[in-house]
Amino acid sequence: RRIIPIIDTKNEITEKVGSKNLEIDKCEIKFENCTFKYEKSENIVLNNLNMILSGGKMTALVGYTGAGKSSILNLIPRFYDCDEGDIKIDNQSIYNIKIKDLRKNISLVTQDVTLFDDTIKNNILYANPSASDEEILKVAEKSFVNDFVIKLPNQFDTIIGENGVRLSGGEKQRISIARAMLKKSTIILLDEATSSLDAETESKIQNAMEILTKNKTTLVIAHRLSTILNANKIFVIDKGSISAKGTHKELIKNSEIYKNFYQKQVK
Repeated sequence: RRIIPIIDTKNEITEKVGSKNLEIDKCEIKFENCTFKYEKSENIVLNNLNMILSGGKMTALVGYTGAGKSSILNLIPRFYDCDEGDIKIDNQSIYNIKIKDLRKNISLVTQDVTLFDDTIKNNILYANPSASDEEILKVAEKSFVNDFVIKLPNQFDTIIGENGVRLSGGEKQRISIARAMLKKSTIILLDEATSSLDAETESKIQNAMEILTKNKTTLVIAHRLSTILNANKIFVIDKGSISAKGTHKELIKNSEIYKNFYQKQVK
């Protein structure tokens, strides 16, 4: 009785007949007049949003909780669809692209890492099942997974428990980054909340993120100053709209919200 209705639920995100594969060139992502609200909610989350994420560069989103940053991130892999407007990658509407092909080109690193009750190796391999052992070792090194794996009795064959219960938050995050590296996708989406990590772990994750995002089209929801300083462009999101945009130096002068955010972190 409980399971049949779930099996029968229709997927609301569907693809059009004749959808094409995504042709990547510069990998520029464009939001055009995007308006969005969650189902069963009257509140508009994003209001006529226009935004360009430059290909191969890092763009950061800054704003208060509930401003709409995660919604922007979730619209790119089509976890939700815009109510109005369009999102284009290299001038191809994501609504005319096969969903599987769109998501194949996207890696997602969030604070909620989904892990399986399996070995560390298989948890990394999930991103690209055909990868070789050599490739796994390479990404494990770059993401600092090696640092804690070498201390484990069974190393990469260690079973980590349901949802990685035997690992710390920083260790889970590093596995998530290793997965994203192994996937080798051109678009990286980061929701990098690392506020709960100690300084040493945070600096390792920061270094791993830099390797992961090099020359990739990256959208990051910024929680830390170090990320913002590396970004090519920062958008300040307020109540579903862009209230300011520019570099760190420009926004310190022009945006009250950004200045607030910066000063809180400095303190």
